[in-house]
Amino acid sequence: MSALLQILRRDLAMLLHGGRRGGTLLPVLFFLSVAMLYPFAVGPDGPLLARTGGGVIWVAALLAAILPLDRLVAPDVEQGFFDQWALRGISEEAVIAMRVLAHWLSFGPPLMLATVPAAALVGIDGAALRTVELGLLAGTPGLAAIGVTIAALTAGLRSGAALSGLLLIPLAVPLLVFGAGALSQMHSGAGQSGLALTAAFSLVLLAIAPFAGGAALRAARE
Repeated sequence: MSALLQILRRDLAMLLHGGRRGGTLLPVLFFLSVAMLYPFAVGPDGPLLARTGGGVIWVAALLAAILPLDRLVAPDVEQGFFDQWALRGISEEAVIAMRVLAHWLSFGPPLMLATVPAAALVGIDGAALRTVELGLLAGTPGLAAIGVTIAALTAGLRSGAALSGLLLIPLAVPLLVFGAGALSQMHSGAGQSGLALTAAFSLVLLAIAPFAGGAALRAARE
C-alpha cells in the first residue's frame, strides 16, 4: 500500500506541474478559452447561449481531457518505470489504477472550479450550473479512465499522441450525450436519469481501465 501511495504522489506531482508542458494549468486555460470564445461565435443571443452553454462546457471538458494524454503513460514506458515496478511485484493494473486517480485529481476538480466562471461567460443560470457540476463530477472520472487506457494502448507508437485523441473522442461520446442530455431535461425526472447514466457509464469505465491498460502494457513488452 505504501508503494502505491508513493506512485500516486509521484504521478500527481508529475501531472499537476508538468514542467514546460504547463501541468494542470494548460487544460484549465483551454477550457476557459473555449467558454470565452463561444459567445463571440454565437452572438449576443442570451436565450440561445443559456440553452447551448452547458453542452459547450461538456465539449470543452472533453477536449481539455485530451491535452495531457501523451504524458500519461508513454514517458514511463520509455524510461522503464513499469519494468522496475513489475520487478518489485507491483502489477501493471495497480499502477494504472493509481494513474487514473492521479489523472482525475489533476484535471477533474480544477475543471469543476473553472466551470463557475465559464458558466457566467456562456450565460447559464444557477440551476443549470448545478446540473453541469454534478454531471462533471460523475463523468470526469470516466474521462480519466478512458484517457489512461488509451494512453497505455498507444504507448510506444510513433504517432501515439495524435491517435490517442482520435480514439478518446468516440469512446467518450456516451458520457457527453448523457451529461449534456441531463441539461435539456433537468426540469423533469429524465434529467436525474441522465446524471445516473453518466455515473453508471463512468463506473464501468473505471472498472475496466486497470485491466485493459495493464494488459496493453504487458502485450507491448512481449
